[in-house]
Amino acid sequence: MSDYHINIFYSEEDGGYIADIPDLPGCSAFGLTPREALHEVEKAKEAWLAAARQARKPIPSPRYRPVIYQVTNR
Repeated sequence: MSDYHINIFYSEEDGGYIADIPDLPGCSAFGLTPREALHEVEKAKEAWLAAARQARKPIPSPRYRPVIYQVTNR
């Protein structure tokens, strides 16, 4: 199984990096560095998945891929 895609971008407004997982609504995290944001979103992903399992909510399959992957994988 492939894993979820993670976006990491700098937020001028927040003064740090935001990491999010598009396939998991609301799953995002903040870090002062890209590495820290990645570490934090990995923890957020585990918490998101655990909460969904506990609530017996559906867990989406990893589907999101940026356009660059869609164009180069033809």
